[in-house]
Amino acid sequence: MDKTMGITEPVFVSSSDTQVIKRLEEKLGDAHPKLLGIDGEEIPLPDPLYQVLRQVIHLMAAGKVISLVPHDHYLSTQEAAEILNVSRPYLYTLLEKEEIPYTMVGTHRRIQVQDLMEYKRKRDSLRRQALDELIAFSQEEGFYS
Repeated sequence: MDKTMGITEPVFVSSSDTQVIKRLEEKLGDAHPKLLGIDGEEIPLPDPLYQVLRQVIHLMAAGKVISLVPHDHYLSTQEAAEILNVSRPYLYTLLEKEEIPYTMVGTHRRIQVQDLMEYKRKRDSLRRQALDELIAFSQEEGFYS
């Protein structure tokens, strides 16, 4: 697969690299890093690239595996189910209910990354809201004292 167009291979962090990445995360705090070329030329990182770098470093420092996926990339149902942390049969249910848009490619369903991430954002927001309501109810009923 052409890595410039699709999902890149996952990047795993070795235990020996974790400490260095954690130090780098601390140093990036409010800094605005620059690349230093072989010839000594300093090239400031544009803010969007800096923000991506900070997110990647934060996740890697937490020991997460990283893959970069363009928003216009299409995922298989297996890949989409893994991102949502649900089974493929459950994902099919969501697709049939039209909760997530998809495209047919031959006999296979394909889901655009941006559509999947939009569904995930909405789902996570609803979950957070329900949890906040449950906590508020529990506090009102005196379950927390």
